[in-house]
Amino acid sequence: MATIEECRAALEKLSDNMQRAEGDVRTATSLDRSVSCRITDLDITFTGRMTGGRIVVHDTLQGPPREKAQIRLTMTGDDLVALVAGELNFAKAWGSGRVKLEAGLRDLFQLRKLL
Repeated sequence: MATIEECRAALEKLSDNMQRAEGDVRTATSLDRSVSCRITDLDITFTGRMTGGRIVVHDTLQGPPREKAQIRLTMTGDDLVALVAGELNFAKAWGSGRVKLEAGLRDLFQLRKLL
């Protein structure tokens, strides 16, 4: 099982990857939205903001998020680490329910370029 530190490192790596993106993917990273990433097996939620082509984590909370972020991810810690490492295909994980992504329709259309 991935640790909190490994999950935080995966989010930082994802943020770094977003910063280096080009083309349509770069356009998707330009959103300015609140984000939460719920790690179900650790019972924690990372909260922060997607801004300036990065994900900035502001807080790590015990349990589910207290406020509804504009972009919400839910998965296990191992799945987060595997997604960022390129070992887990997002579309397959999302389609099978291993990963949940919730956002407004307009944001989902933008995020599909990123994922």
